Amino acid sequence: MDFKIIHIEETDSTNRWLKAHGEGTMVVVADYQTAGKGCGTNSWESERGKNLTFSMLIHPTDIPASQQFRITEVVSVALCEVLERYLLTVPELAALDRRSLATNGTQEGLSIKWPNDIYMGDKKICGVLIENRLQGNVIVDSIIGIGLNVNQTEFVSDAPNPVSLRQLLGREIDREALLHDFLETLETVSSSETTYSAYRNKLFRLGKQAVFSDETGRFEGTIQDVETDGRLLIKDLAGQERRYAFKEVQFVI
Repeated sequence: MDFKIIHIEETDSTNRWLKAHGEGTMVVVADYQTAGKGCGTNSWESERGKNLTFSMLIHPTDIPASQQFRITEVVSVALCEVLERYLLTVPELAALDRRSLATNGTQEGLSIKWPNDIYMGDKKICGVLIENRLQGNVIVDSIIGIGLNVNQTEFVSDAPNPVSLRQLLGREIDREALLHDFLETLETVSSSETTYSAYRNKLFRLGKQAVFSDETGRFEGTIQDVETDGRLLIKDLAGQERRYAFKEVQFVI
């Protein structure tokens, strides 16, 4: 993917900017978003000039609409891979077993909280908002919005458990270099045949008993899998398998 990269000082939302001005294969990076969007009605807090807030426009016409969750898998795995390379520079972070639980019940290491939030331990470092435009059975356009906490050290909104690379690494990060690292990694991951298994293996709390909440209330269960259409499969304590589409179930952290 040969991206044209546009830098702007401020916009309401980079996803909305691309909807209005995007063409070809493009990335728009904003120093500040006045109305940064998360999934659903969520907003995204980002201090001016501190983080990576950007959106990508791609045209994955080779992916059937029924398999659009593959885009989520590719983006999430690419984010994990590039962040892992930065975290490996700190020995105590590199030593974490990302698939284990600490004795106090908190997750260790870098993981994907279904469907596409990136967590370090029990703290959110990155959020993703993907908006696909379909035409029949084909994905014509995909706008992928990413908010990555890079150099911010204080968070004042009610966003749950945020953390930044600078807080983890103890040093300032070059945002432009990080962006290019991610785009190169995205290219590699998009052509990999192991992306699904990599996504599944990085799932937050995979195979660990945890508390969830759905329309009926709270329950305990264990994540079993994510199906090809993106639905999350959880087995509750009674042994019943529950399948959830996006926004139908929440983690209780």
